[in-house]
Amino acid sequence: MGMIRNIYILYSIDLSVLCGALLLPGARELTTACSQDYLKNVLMDMSPKATTMDLSNKFPCQPQNLDFSPFPKLKVLILSHNRIQHLNMDIFRFNKELEYLDLSYNSLRNISCYSLLSLKHFDLSFNDFDNIPICQEFGSMSQLEFLGLSGAQIRKSDLQKVAHLQLSTFFLGLNYFSYYEEGSLTVLNTERLHIVLPENADYRFILCDGIQTSKILEMANVSRDQFTSHGSQKNPLLESPKYSKTSHLLLSNIYVPWEEFVEILQFVWHSSVQQLQVQNLIIGAQSDFKFRLFNYSSTSMKALKVEHVTVRTYSFRQDIVYLFFTKMDIENLTISDGRMPHVVFPTYPTKFQHLNFANNALTDDLFSNALQLPYLKTFILQRNKLETLSTVSSFATKTSLIHLDLSQNLLQYADGKDCYWPETLTTMNLSSNKFTGSVFQCIPKSIQVLDLHNNDIRTIPREIENLKALWELNIASNSLTDLPGCENFQRLSVLNIEMNSIISPSLDFFQTCQEIKSLKAGGNPFRCSCDLRNFVNLEKKSQGLMIGWPDAYTCEFPLELKGILLENVDLPELSCNTPLLIAVILIVGLIWTVIMAVLCIRLDLLWYLRMIVQWTRAQHRSRNVPLEELKRTIQFHAFISYNEGDSLWVKNELIPNLEKENSSILLCLHERHFIPGKSIVENIINCIEKSYKSIFVLSSNFVQSEWCHYELYFAHHKLFQEGSNNLILILLEPIPQYIIPTRYHKLKSLMAQRTYLEWPKEKNKHGLFWANLRAAISINLSESGKMNRSQTISEL
Repeated sequence: MGMIRNIYILYSIDLSVLCGALLLPGARELTTACSQDYLKNVLMDMSPKATTMDLSNKFPCQPQNLDFSPFPKLKVLILSHNRIQHLNMDIFRFNKELEYLDLSYNSLRNISCYSLLSLKHFDLSFNDFDNIPICQEFGSMSQLEFLGLSGAQIRKSDLQKVAHLQLSTFFLGLNYFSYYEEGSLTVLNTERLHIVLPENADYRFILCDGIQTSKILEMANVSRDQFTSHGSQKNPLLESPKYSKTSHLLLSNIYVPWEEFVEILQFVWHSSVQQLQVQNLIIGAQSDFKFRLFNYSSTSMKALKVEHVTVRTYSFRQDIVYLFFTKMDIENLTISDGRMPHVVFPTYPTKFQHLNFANNALTDDLFSNALQLPYLKTFILQRNKLETLSTVSSFATKTSLIHLDLSQNLLQYADGKDCYWPETLTTMNLSSNKFTGSVFQCIPKSIQVLDLHNNDIRTIPREIENLKALWELNIASNSLTDLPGCENFQRLSVLNIEMNSIISPSLDFFQTCQEIKSLKAGGNPFRCSCDLRNFVNLEKKSQGLMIGWPDAYTCEFPLELKGILLENVDLPELSCNTPLLIAVILIVGLIWTVIMAVLCIRLDLLWYLRMIVQWTRAQHRSRNVPLEELKRTIQFHAFISYNEGDSLWVKNELIPNLEKENSSILLCLHERHFIPGKSIVENIINCIEKSYKSIFVLSSNFVQSEWCHYELYFAHHKLFQEGSNNLILILLEPIPQYIIPTRYHKLKSLMAQRTYLEWPKEKNKHGLFWANLRAAISINLSESGKMNRSQTISEL
């Protein structure tokens, strides 16, 4: 209610302390009143600004001097389920805004009245009044919408006092009932009349007057003590009502013999009632099922709903009972939860449009005879014992069926027989049965909404009929391992496939199901790999397509990702998109090729490559030399590498100064020791390997010589290969770094890292220069080395 702002719920208090006395065992009244201390404790925590108070179950004794004047803003007051016996309405005179007052389920016997002009809901039901407690003041409460009363005796004069009020609901909750004055209820002006009778009360006159009083009539506890006969007392149900107003009638908790139930139906049949709902019907054991002729003519009835039926006798012809209902010429018939094993229809066409036989015990025998139901649009057979779908379909061809509910049965489609459905059928509920994928062979082409959840479907066959009209499919809680493709469901827009065994949706789904607007696929054991990337991206692109996202979508495999939400799993496009990965690799390879080409041009890598090839060839030839030839020692003190432009200095200065003193130092020169027939590279390598040191005469001429650089490269290689310090650099003249070609980066590196001998221009320093150089290359060569040298010279 919009008026409710603050609700105060009071907790239990030690009643033995606060009450003057307790209720005696078996007593119906309190022996004493509640103490003032108790009342103070009940109300002590209430705010003066409170608008709502719930004081139900708070007074096990009669409250005295209740005072609600401290709460002028009070709008809702609930005092139900207490032991209040007497009440002076004057205690509410300061509660001018009070709109809702509930005093039901007390022990009220009398009240002193006071007009509460703002009151909209006033409930005095289920109390102990002898007469209906309607005061003259009640008639002035023009805002009243709901009025609940009780009383053992109901008289027209009492109800007359509120007859002018325009009530929404008039409620009679009766603990006791001893007298009803015929015609009393008809004086009321209410949209809805709700009456709860005590057990075994005579309901007949109240029912007769009730259908003349309101559009909606609800009656509960319709029963009679031991089903006594009416005797000489007039039975109003045996006469057709001369006037009636009710269009919707609800009778609940009915316990009467069959013949009396038929009397009720016959009486209602000829009234204005259009919808009759019977709940919790018990047909007594005393029923003799003597069927008298039922007059089916002249009725306003359109719908009869009988729910929760119990028959306490089995000595009757059930087919007659079934025909009693199916002969009714109405649009809507429901008989549910009645444990019916069978239903019999007339042999002539009936006008039923909606039939509901849910929660019974119907079998395939229901369709053993032709059913004449040409106008049938809705047929609900859920929670029965049907087994064969093709048998069920046999009745439908001569109907106008639109909606069929066969859920929660034992249905299968295994016989392969053709199914025959009307072209009008658009909605089928086949959930909670035993269907496999073959059921799609028995689905009509006209179907639009199909529910197959909770079956045993493992795959959807590709050879099924094209269900062009299908736009909603529920196939949850089955055993599917993949999302179905939409080749046969071209209009499919709503798909529920949660709680299956889908690990990774196939590409077929994404290619063929372009019309999907709503997808519910949570609760599946997803494998979080690249195969799932399209599925995850589907939600990111659509924003709201997947129902239950992201909480219902978690990884099951691999184990290290189990329980992780799909939206939190990183599946990069580069590693998951094979064509893209190949393209990136090719592009990167092309870039590296370009880089290497640039480096080859700038750093002359091709030159080094050519040099390595020649080195490799020389090494290969050396492997073919006999082992005795490889057993050699160093033959020379030094190998001299120089450019022809510096030959004068070498021949006039270097050689004479090193080879003097009885030729104690042996030098290897290319013009002396290169062997004809061998390649230059082989001769360079051979001379470097036979020399203790390699002397390089550096000058501007040297850095421009390609062969000099070869000799330097191989000598440097020997430095690293043998771990020896065999390089000696002689700098004839200063060499600026910029004149050294870029490809000779090794020369730049050696000049920056190693100490070299600089040829002095002053003659007085020449002696020291040659002394240092001779010391650097000085070594005792073995005799074998000298012999080898002599042999080499003789060969030359």
